[in-house]
Amino acid sequence: VQLVESGGGLVQPGGSLRLSCAASGFTFSSYAMSWYRQAPGKEREWVATITSRGGSTNSADPMKGRFTISRDSSKNTVYLQMNSLKPEDTAVYYCNAKLPSSDYNFWGQGTQVTVSS
Repeated sequence: VQLVESGGGLVQPGGSLRLSCAASGFTFSSYAMSWYRQAPGKEREWVATITSRGGSTNSADPMKGRFTISRDSSKNTVYLQMNSLKPEDTAVYYCNAKLPSSDYNFWGQGTQVTVSS
């Protein structure tokens, strides 16, 4: 099983980025997909989740209205569209796949997002 994140980089405050997480080696449509992030010196925090079939999404309050999670089952990929980025959004962003009604889950390697002028 593998999750590979991409799309991170350096962006100015107020800018946008779209992160991608390409999944392989498992039945993508059976897993809920989430994004988490971890800033230097801080614990990893949940960002957003999309259900296995994509029918429902949810995001953490600081990201509501700015970040949108989506998935494309034809490409086995989950996305995180991030708009109106702030310096406090600087972190390593991780993709997570979780089997519903189970504790089984696994992580990608992360992609760095830096918001700075």
